[in-house]
Amino acid sequence: MKNPVSNTKRPVDRRSFMKSGLLTGGAAAVGAGLLANGTPARAQERGRLNPGDVAILRFLAAAELIESDLWQQYAELGGIGNNLPIEINPNQQLNNYQIALSNLDGDGPQYITSNTLDEMSHAAFLNAYLESRGAEPVNFSQFETLPGSTAMGATPGKLRLTNLMHLNVDTSWFVRYRSATNPDLGATFPQAVALNGVTAIPRTDADFNGAPNPAFPGNNHIQAIANVAAFHFGYIEQGGSSLYAAMSQKVTDREVLEITLGIGGDEIAHVLEWVDFAGNGVQQPVAPFQDSISGLSFPDFFNNPPIQPASLVQPSLIFPVPCEFINPNLPHVAIIRPLTDRFAGAVATIASFTADGLFNGQSKQFLNILQAMAVEADSAIRLAL
Repeated sequence: MKNPVSNTKRPVDRRSFMKSGLLTGGAAAVGAGLLANGTPARAQERGRLNPGDVAILRFLAAAELIESDLWQQYAELGGIGNNLPIEINPNQQLNNYQIALSNLDGDGPQYITSNTLDEMSHAAFLNAYLESRGAEPVNFSQFETLPGSTAMGATPGKLRLTNLMHLNVDTSWFVRYRSATNPDLGATFPQAVALNGVTAIPRTDADFNGAPNPAFPGNNHIQAIANVAAFHFGYIEQGGSSLYAAMSQKVTDREVLEITLGIGGDEIAHVLEWVDFAGNGVQQPVAPFQDSISGLSFPDFFNNPPIQPASLVQPSLIFPVPCEFINPNLPHVAIIRPLTDRFAGAVATIASFTADGLFNGQSKQFLNILQAMAVEADSAIRLAL
């Protein structure tokens, strides 16, 4: 998607695309009833947020609704149960997708469920907070139109906001966090593994089956799908970490900054798990292997690294490698990166999600609304108080 943002910061008229009320009301049950007589008492006491902070929070709420939708799909099929319990039942019989995810980490299904609960809590909180400050929440229920998986475990007939069955997963993040260079200072990174036109969840019950591999429980086909999911988990969460860091630089209200730093910190916690998780899919005993059905190959990155130097894809490196920051002449430091609008802002996030294939099949109206929200969030400027 072409970036319409010019070098001039110019606010977007949010009302121009909200006349139909598509983004108002009922976004989360937690926020219901907070708008008595149009203005909550707490908003009157503390004052309304400035338009820039509202734009930031509304875009973050939109991003969290998108994440909640995709993570719920992962949780239904690969988590610890449709009802999202906190602890797995030790007597529960796992499906082959859960087994394949467990090959990457024995607690994989639990982590997926926990991540899902986190994202749902972020979306509900942000919408409720917006209402508590007299601002409009975000509701995308009208755009839940995409067919989901029909495999056993998925909610039958449930329509989705996002697509997980035809993705182009950007795996360059796996290389970036092992590199001493910084995208904000011009660095670029190759793909760790090519994942184009792939599914990250079983589409039908047929995907649960495939050629068995004696090296690990399960089969090559469902393991390939689980490996795609592992790299997609990291892609989603590293993007959220950078987004919150970029938006925090624009926030004016101290309480809003507390929110962006607090939720952003949780996104960073997610990244650390999924970096390790993805790495386990490209080392023994899982890799190397090839899916005879899809043709996807996952090499052993320790013994056959796809990129040189091998440290750029070393699976056991899970923390960010110190890199250039602010100025190449300063000492390298371990940080979240990117941090700038160009690569980590709202518009960049929507462009990345679109390239990922998350919105395959979505309406032009939905994409236009997202783009307008993103432009407005990126246009926010920290105000002097």
